[in-house]
Amino acid sequence: QVQLVESGGGLVQAGGSLRLSCAASGVIFSSYTMGWFRQAPGKVREFVGCVTGSGSRTYYGATVKGRCAISRDNAKNTAYLQIDNLRPEDTAAYYCAASNRFGSDFIHLSEKDYNYWGQGTQVTVSS
Repeated sequence: QVQLVESGGGLVQAGGSLRLSCAASGVIFSSYTMGWFRQAPGKVREFVGCVTGSGSRTYYGATVKGRCAISRDNAKNTAYLQIDNLRPEDTAAYYCAASNRFGSDFIHLSEKDYNYWGQGTQVTVSS
């Protein structure tokens, strides 16, 4: 049974930083590209970024590029999302997802490419 569990969300002031974690079980973790998405109330789910299975490549969405770093520790079956200089518009539920479509070394921007999803963790940024 595949399970992705996000943690690390919470309330943070604008300008602060946050690191989210995504712990995976039931999969060969290094075989999956790990993606992060977010969804604010009343808005569509948005691609934040992803990291390939080996960790060698990352790709970021335009709204967080330059403020965000995604990494992974395959020995711990965990992926991470660090966001710096947080803004109120970063307030959203953040989700991690896993994709092995076309193999482990592909960048996937579309949520349709992801096989498994976590339940989400809420990030609220106060001004």
